[in-house]
Amino acid sequence: MNYIELVSAAVRTFWAEREQQRIRQAASTSDQDRGSRGAVTGGKQLDGFVAIVGQILRDAGLANGEIYTKHDTTLPGFFRPAKNWDIVAVAGGELIATIELKSHVGPSFGNNFNNRVEEAIGSSTDILTAYREGKFQLASRPWLGWLMLLEDADESSSDVRVNEPHFPVFPEFRNGSYAKRYEVFCEKLMRERLYDATCLILSGKETGVFGQYREPNPDLGFAAFAASLRARALAYSEQRRSSSP
Repeated sequence: MNYIELVSAAVRTFWAEREQQRIRQAASTSDQDRGSRGAVTGGKQLDGFVAIVGQILRDAGLANGEIYTKHDTTLPGFFRPAKNWDIVAVAGGELIATIELKSHVGPSFGNNFNNRVEEAIGSSTDILTAYREGKFQLASRPWLGWLMLLEDADESSSDVRVNEPHFPVFPEFRNGSYAKRYEVFCEKLMRERLYDATCLILSGKETGVFGQYREPNPDLGFAAFAASLRARALAYSEQRRSSSP
């Protein structure tokens, strides 16, 4: 699969859908979702990435009926009853993979960054604890993926001071941009094995409509993300074939 072209198309879809949602919300009689929030609450913005992930899973041997993207994406947790994920793959009673897709567009990067961090850590901790406690099959730990599309803007790429009134922060967080903080965060999610693969994509509002994007770290690029997911799905598919009579 040519991931560069596919991701470029998904980026175009993201910005186009976001603009269409903004226009629809602006024409609505309700003031509740006006402004930039209207582009956030409409959904569908990351459907291009949903389609790519679905194709990766199908190419690796999973059937359409084993890949859930619109419905039945709810999985049990340990600290809460359940959570809706963006993409879930279940085959033969086994949870193969579950993936969360996120985007972050300005103007507010500070508070939303912290929210995204807490959500990602909490979701992983919740489902992995449920796995440890026997909620899913022991044979293989479910594959977890987290993807972030971040707006490439001055506010996200400029250095940000961090408040250190009592104790110093880790040096990698000092005077870094929000884009750099996301990169560090994605790396740590993988090093701590909270997620099997993470992906960080940056795209500007003006150039994204033409499909332009960049990946600040190849290890966090979509090709690496896809390779890890494909390997997990292939491993299950090969095991299923070898156990078939």
